[in-house]
Amino acid sequence: MCKALGGVIMKSSITQIERRFDIPSSISGLIDGGFEIGNLLVIVFVSYFGSKLHRPKLIGIGCFIMGIGSILTALPHFFMGYYRYAAENDISSLHNSTLTCLVNQTTSLTGTSPEIMEKDCEKGSKSYMWIYVLMGNMLRGIGETPIVPLGVSYIDDFAKEGHSSMHLGTLHTIAMIGPILGFIMSSVFAKIYVDVGYVDLSSVRITPQDARWVGAWWLGFIVNGLLCIISSIPFFFLPKIPNRSQTERKISASPHVLRTDEEKNHMTNLINHEEKASANMTGFLRSLKSILTNDLYIIFLILTLLHISSFIGSFTYLFKFIEQQFGQSASQANFLLGAITIPTMASGMFLGGFIIKKFKLTLIGITKFVFFTSSMAYVFQLLYFPLICENKSFAGLTLTYDGMKPVDSHVDVPLSYCNSDCNCDKNQWEPVCGENGVTYISPCLAGCKSFRGDEKLNNTEFYDCSCISDSGFQKGNHSARLGECPRDQCKTKYYFYIIFQVSMSFFTAMGSTSFVLVLIKIVQPELKSLAMGFHSLVIRTLGGMLAPIYYGALIDRTCIKWSVTNCGTHGACRLYNSRLFGVTYLGLNMSLKTPALFLYVVLIYVIKKKNKRNDNKISENGRKFTDEGNPESVNKNGHYCVPSDEPNSETPI
Repeated sequence: MCKALGGVIMKSSITQIERRFDIPSSISGLIDGGFEIGNLLVIVFVSYFGSKLHRPKLIGIGCFIMGIGSILTALPHFFMGYYRYAAENDISSLHNSTLTCLVNQTTSLTGTSPEIMEKDCEKGSKSYMWIYVLMGNMLRGIGETPIVPLGVSYIDDFAKEGHSSMHLGTLHTIAMIGPILGFIMSSVFAKIYVDVGYVDLSSVRITPQDARWVGAWWLGFIVNGLLCIISSIPFFFLPKIPNRSQTERKISASPHVLRTDEEKNHMTNLINHEEKASANMTGFLRSLKSILTNDLYIIFLILTLLHISSFIGSFTYLFKFIEQQFGQSASQANFLLGAITIPTMASGMFLGGFIIKKFKLTLIGITKFVFFTSSMAYVFQLLYFPLICENKSFAGLTLTYDGMKPVDSHVDVPLSYCNSDCNCDKNQWEPVCGENGVTYISPCLAGCKSFRGDEKLNNTEFYDCSCISDSGFQKGNHSARLGECPRDQCKTKYYFYIIFQVSMSFFTAMGSTSFVLVLIKIVQPELKSLAMGFHSLVIRTLGGMLAPIYYGALIDRTCIKWSVTNCGTHGACRLYNSRLFGVTYLGLNMSLKTPALFLYVVLIYVIKKKNKRNDNKISENGRKFTDEGNPESVNKNGHYCVPSDEPNSETPI
């Protein structure tokens, strides 16, 4: 639960981390991929020495390290000082500020001396504290490494006969509480201002819908870290080997009871083969060559890499996508996904496993089933494209400053006659919503001459806005209020998006059970461990590490307004080209999933071809199948696959 909780908190805090540390999405993608980097640093050590050492203590140490990593991730919050979302943070500064249009001002008031600029830049260097967040996530990845492999093997080795699968199924079901808690916690903390307890919240004039809002992202990591440390304590008191007889342990070391002498001899040969291979480097290289020359394994490896890369990359920036497309806050997006998507995925996983076991699907049957579920998820994701919202009506970025005409390029949009005499700072981000429904970058660029508001600033209004007057809005007093204009026109699309998201998640989860089963059926039984280990290594390296980075880099290219740091460089993105963002995000998902679907067709074709070849060989030798409904049990290029009617192949690992 703690492991899954930490993963969800990191994913759902990515947008908050970007804004707090003033970093682009490519850097936040690197931070997210730090978990896999830490995991890969020690995975070889854990895989080799894990079974030889005290497994419960290793799990306890890993859980403790995971907790320390989560707390380290949150520590920069306590050393960076208060979050400054704007140059002016109080009402008194507005009287002498450049927020309003100063027509009679001949000299720009936004100039800053080099000495002050250099001093502010030195203070801004604290934003490099995102490196501590990266280190904390790497440490969390290091701590997570022994939990699943050693925990599952410990339960599997010493559970009562026939109870192993029940324990593991219960474990995975209960673990789903972690993501649900993660989404709910992230939703609650995203509503809380980042410096809660340190500043007077009545003086904060931005809301969770503002592009500058940063929630209390650090609270989730503190809670998760403490829970991890607490949950690590019991593992130090578990025995290395439970107090049971050696005979019972040998019997239960197999996931299922061996009922015949033939099965016992077969398992003994497999165990002896594995022991010799692990002790012999030549045997290891021979085994590695065997799986790398297995065309079924290579095809499956590539298509799962494409699928999982798409899942990891899209999930990392899912909350940003919902915010930018439908105008929902991070809090609303987190609550929605936690309350709807996670239970739907849990139901899909259960149903997928039930269907496979109920109908006793063979290798070809399982492959067709996962192809069907992937195709359905693909169709629902295609339906996202009509839901892409148009760009926001933003003067100076998507419209001319007078709010009359759209612009082809957001770069260097020329000032209009309504604000050319105002001496405005284009880098100042204080969006206001005009009564004409157009958002302006600042009151100054809207041509507003006066304002009225109390000290809370939440209801500050600006008047005599010449650009609003020039936009053809004749009635009213040409006023504007702080904050961006709401995106009411996308609410209907948002409801359809929820329906499609739930449907896609359900079919994706249905097919997830099949991945492990296909993987262990297309290689020799004695090479299952090596095949799964190599598969995990490739997925973590090329999927878990790289996918968030290149997703983030491409998303950065859709930004049309960057924040400017004290050093004059780009910080976090304030506004994206909504349409281009949607096309890039969804297009990248489809570009990974489309070839994966074609590879499923190729995989099914190759499996059928091998089965037909085996049929011909056996017919020529005058032999018959003992189980015509399960041709996968026959030799395929020297690779014997586990028959699907054995309990071991039916029960998900």
